[in-house]
Amino acid sequence: MYQIIDGKRISQEIKDELREKVAVLKEQGKTFTLAVIQVGNDPASSVYVGNKKKACAYIGIESLSYELPQETTEDELLKLVRELNNNSAVGGILVQLPLPEHIDEEKVLLTISPAKDVDGFHPENVGNLSIGRPGFVSCTPAGVIQLLKRSGIEIEGKECVVLGRSNIVGKPMAMLLLRENGTVTVCHSRTKNLKEITRRADILVVAIGKPKFVDASYVKEGAVVIDVGIHRNENNKLCGDVDFDSVAPHTSAITPVPGGVGPMTIAMLMSNCMNGMPK
Repeated sequence: MYQIIDGKRISQEIKDELREKVAVLKEQGKTFTLAVIQVGNDPASSVYVGNKKKACAYIGIESLSYELPQETTEDELLKLVRELNNNSAVGGILVQLPLPEHIDEEKVLLTISPAKDVDGFHPENVGNLSIGRPGFVSCTPAGVIQLLKRSGIEIEGKECVVLGRSNIVGKPMAMLLLRENGTVTVCHSRTKNLKEITRRADILVVAIGKPKFVDASYVKEGAVVIDVGIHRNENNKLCGDVDFDSVAPHTSAITPVPGGVGPMTIAMLMSNCMNGMPK
């Protein structure tokens, strides 16, 4: 029988631990404020921003919300980011993606100070991760590591395959698994003999962005499968990059969608915020 890795429970554990740590730091007069910027009123983005603000309130850090109209110019957004960089009361800056088409996302993310980049997207933080220096780490991959560790799944010495090479998930995921002494292969849409490689994996992390792409034929018997994808199917129900029903019986442990990796992203954002507090 396979284990369902419960991201809701584990993310709540993490938030409860952070709440206690933040309370101790606040008693010492140390605080943290997260500035959250949303441009436009994309419904999904509004939900994510709302969840981030609720998480801040729960663990005891302050949040500032900047809800800017769709027609906000790139220059106006960059000016706000620079002001927040220079505001010593603000410890972290988060710009909710996606941004409207007329704004260059990369330029905005590069403008955020690496010391306040709680999403872990700035090249300086990505570089720190790659050479093992401290810095903010991209939240979703960091959440996957916590899911594995808190589910009693050993990473060291395991054959780990990451399916997907995005800057936000695939690449930092590979770096984090390496940091935990996994043996890591990164695959993607151009990989030849894909199934042959994924079937070697003791731990398979799927972040390819295609609904139900991975079926049982991609998975070694007894593997651990982590599904990072999130989509809506033809019946408007949430599903992942993995065909859960066909894959799960062949695994030793698997994350569901929803309720697996998703809740961990905000938990690890809160962890980044807490780690950014003065010590």
